[in-house]
Amino acid sequence: LTACGGGGATNESSAMTESSSQTETTDLLQQVQDAGVIKVGLMGTYQPYNFLNENQEMDGFDADIAKEIAKGLDVDIEFVSQEFSGMIAGLKANKFDMVVSQMTITEDRKKEMLFSDPYITNQVKVIVSETNTDILSVNDFPGKQIGVGLGTNDETYLRTVLMPEVGDFEIRTYDDVITSLKDLDAGRIDATINNLYALKPVIETNGFKIKAVGDPVKSDQAGIAVNLGNETFIAEVNRILAEIKEDGTYRDIFVKWFGEEPPAE
Repeated sequence: LTACGGGGATNESSAMTESSSQTETTDLLQQVQDAGVIKVGLMGTYQPYNFLNENQEMDGFDADIAKEIAKGLDVDIEFVSQEFSGMIAGLKANKFDMVVSQMTITEDRKKEMLFSDPYITNQVKVIVSETNTDILSVNDFPGKQIGVGLGTNDETYLRTVLMPEVGDFEIRTYDDVITSLKDLDAGRIDATINNLYALKPVIETNGFKIKAVGDPVKSDQAGIAVNLGNETFIAEVNRILAEIKEDGTYRDIFVKWFGEEPPAE
């Protein structure tokens, strides 16, 4: 009986070791390569980063970067639209394999996701109507109605950093940039914060009478995000990012969407 028990324990231990080994080797990189396709989560409503073009195809800076990652991995790409407020939950539920949607790298998010090296730095500024003379910086926010993207790093910044610093103001959240700018243009909110790259195409298309004021509020670095534990995959992503920066592909994509040279690193 003792011998049988010992043998069973050994078999059980071997099975557990084998299972553990399989878990370690079946990482995201292997899964994506086996499937021959990578699913990419992005908003699809955030020009010029990610949006549906006139052919109803996913387009923009993020989309082009994601395509280069897929190309470097030698797999096809499938885009999955997701409101930003549900992006982390969608990743955790394996709705997509990685997020390439201006996901700002923060210490809190690092606890939930694994990030690549930054692939863009954005300057965030205060945006007001052209006729506004009351708000010249974030110091003028107290008592005002301020719009911001729901679930974004900007919302966290307003609630946890800025409001305790300058005083109380009302925060209104939005699922997309254009709706917040429509409300700003119509006077339903007093200001918003966003980066100028995101605002330029929306302003040009819709003719909004708005302007940026003051110095940049902050600088945000965005990274490609995957679920925790996929270090091998992120190492490959970083390799590909470094390669496209070295061979000029990144520069071409940046100029295509922003009309200027990428800033020196």
